[in-house]
Amino acid sequence: MNSSATMSGLSIVLVMVLLCSSAVSELCNTKDKQALLQIKKDLGNPTTLSSWVSTTDCCNGTWQGVLCDTDTQTYRVNNLDLSNLNLPKPYRIPASIGNLPYLNFLTIRTNPNLVGAIPAAITKLNQLRYLYITHTNVSGAIPEFLSQIKTLVTLDFSYNDHSGTLPTSISSLANLVGITFDGNRISGAIPDSYGSFSNLFTSMTISRNRLTGKIPATFANLNLSFVDLSRNKLEGDASVLFGSDKNTQKIRLAKNSLAFDLGKVGLSKNLNGLDLRNNRIYGMLPKGLTTLKFLHSLNVSYNNLCGEIPQGGNLQRFDVSSYDHNKCLCGSPLPACT
Repeated sequence: MNSSATMSGLSIVLVMVLLCSSAVSELCNTKDKQALLQIKKDLGNPTTLSSWVSTTDCCNGTWQGVLCDTDTQTYRVNNLDLSNLNLPKPYRIPASIGNLPYLNFLTIRTNPNLVGAIPAAITKLNQLRYLYITHTNVSGAIPEFLSQIKTLVTLDFSYNDHSGTLPTSISSLANLVGITFDGNRISGAIPDSYGSFSNLFTSMTISRNRLTGKIPATFANLNLSFVDLSRNKLEGDASVLFGSDKNTQKIRLAKNSLAFDLGKVGLSKNLNGLDLRNNRIYGMLPKGLTTLKFLHSLNVSYNNLCGEIPQGGNLQRFDVSSYDHNKCLCGSPLPACT
């Protein structure tokens, strides 16, 4: 064999070695890469995802919004962020997202051209813990099939175009600690089942919707750190949200038609924010408000409260706007009682 043929043979071997070396060094799972490239295609190949290139490793940190599991060294895609994609025209959430079975985190934020319903394929993500779909035009009811994803810890569907009623079955999710459904067009009553969330359930915010009816009596069983049901059309008794044995930090119920005796509620010692303005709440302000060390925001204006504002604590630090437009509330910072 002449030297030219030898060199040619060596070149071929060298190329093959380099190709094999490149294939071995790639950490990204082949199926995960295929799923990601399909997602990109289904979204119209947005320029924001231009770093998703088939010839590169999706686990090397260069793919926008993609993270892989390096702790267990399985290198499966476990975190996907599809925020701010600047989609040129309306697209739906791709069903191909369901082909990333190791996802723990899925974030889809600030995509006004994302429309349509949440796809049922999302139930294939049986390791999903945190699901954030916010500030989009995703529509339809928040689906009942979410209860099939038993690993869910947090659901955030705020500021979309969701309508219909609240999904009743999500209360069966034993690991769920928070739901955020603010800023949609959700209507109907709050399901009684929402009072059966586990004691680990820490936050419920469903403000700026079209909820009607009463707050379920079953809410007495909840120990919420933060509850925001403001700007709905709720009525009746909200005292079930209060309690001296609870760890509640913030309660926001403003701009509803709630009516109950505020003077008879128990107060969490950790309460630091209370917004009850624009309701039909009556009675006197609880004297227990003066003992709250962390209370830094309070608004009970535009209600039917009466009596003297208790003296002490932080109550006189709030200005007139926190108390005015009540039936017969008086005392500092309002005019003196007569």
